[in-house]
Amino acid sequence: MDTLSYKTISANKATAQKDWVVIDAENQVLGRLASQAAKIIRGKNKANFTPNVDCGDNVIIINADKIKLTGKKMTDKVYVRHTGYPGGQRFRTPREMMAKNPAFILEHAIKGMLPKNRLGSRLFTNLYVYAGTQHPHASQQPKEIKLDY
Repeated sequence: MDTLSYKTISANKATAQKDWVVIDAENQVLGRLASQAAKIIRGKNKANFTPNVDCGDNVIIINADKIKLTGKKMTDKVYVRHTGYPGGQRFRTPREMMAKNPAFILEHAIKGMLPKNRLGSRLFTNLYVYAGTQHPHASQQPKEIKLDY
């Protein structure tokens, strides 16, 4: 019986409008940029957001090597990993990570803000981070967006 004048519209894979956006990370604060990017990847900025569907945009982040961390986090924050062998715990600071792979810090921060399930793994593939100003996605005609926070 269709007596309601409105219906809740849920997005699905076929109806999701997926765009491409470019974010310039130059002089942006890591956490603030990561939370805005995660929101766009998830699709929470859209009117037809559906929690269990990949309805977000594809995000390209350029200038990841020019990101800022506030306070003394560049030297005091520690990324911990384990090799899997006894005594294999390894520590790195963001400064060391920037020298090795500048994109890792942004990817790590954004991945931590996505869901911890299969959908989160799928959403993470919509993120592209590059250290310089060039990216190979010009054919997708991405829109450049300015973040306001």
